[in-house]
Amino acid sequence: MHPIYANQRYYSLSNYYKKTFNKRIMKAVIDGGFSCPNKDGTLSKTGCLFCDGGSGYFTGKGSVTEQLIAEKKRIHTKYKCAGIIAYFQANTNTYAPVDVLRNLYEEALSVPDVVGISIATRADCISEEVLSYLKELSERTWLTVELGLQTIHESTAEKMNLCCKRELVQKYTYKLKSLGIRVCLHIINGLPNETIDDMLETVKTAAMWKPDGVKLQLLHVIENTPLAEMYKNESFHILTEDEYTDLITEQLRFLPPDTVCERLTGDGDAKKLIAPLWSINKRRILNIIAQKQKLKNSFQGDKFNG
Repeated sequence: MHPIYANQRYYSLSNYYKKTFNKRIMKAVIDGGFSCPNKDGTLSKTGCLFCDGGSGYFTGKGSVTEQLIAEKKRIHTKYKCAGIIAYFQANTNTYAPVDVLRNLYEEALSVPDVVGISIATRADCISEEVLSYLKELSERTWLTVELGLQTIHESTAEKMNLCCKRELVQKYTYKLKSLGIRVCLHIINGLPNETIDDMLETVKTAAMWKPDGVKLQLLHVIENTPLAEMYKNESFHILTEDEYTDLITEQLRFLPPDTVCERLTGDGDAKKLIAPLWSINKRRILNIIAQKQKLKNSFQGDKFNG
């Protein structure tokens, strides 16, 4: 077993944080007030079909400072001495002039106990000016840029109205990494009409780009999204718990051994979740994955040939 995996068979985010910061680290989700070019009419007004308000349902209200203070209170109630990552999660968090980004990110870093920033964005929303600032920021603090890949298959991307080519995600993965900026790729399993082989191919391809982190996300069908309407009309296949945990166990084998697995399932708004309802019990899913890895004697990276 790789020494960085500790008592697990993959490189978990908690182990990475312990190795990097030598203490517990928790993410505080932030809504920076951003929009998205896939929703404001620049590229589309529909947005990605699975999008439920730009993942802003976990975020609070108020300024960046006010949101972080509220999140710190929540986190420190359970983990008194935890460091905080300010996670700009809602919508597209580089979709603004660089001066706006600078003000928001610097405000986050000024809050006590904030030890770094994570920024969720699209590859088509990173200008050269933004790149330059991100490079400077990464030299002062821990920084991750999270790029939405979702799938490498263009037919699926078009069906889901992603409006961002995989080649652009690959380009900016390399570009950010060349500047010393940590990159995490977001991938969705279970997109309509994709086969298990399609999903494996997405991970195998992304693995060759050697991202610093990956998030393997289960597709959620959420009320009042275009995907919910599609599900109602087409009733496409939703992965079962057994199919999903088998898939993750196999996908992990193709990732680079030192890529941090920042997520192996996903959070959705349970009150609005249509399917799959089995996904609500995250701890059970992680336990099943661990059991299947042990049963197969498999590890992250044991099939990676990059």
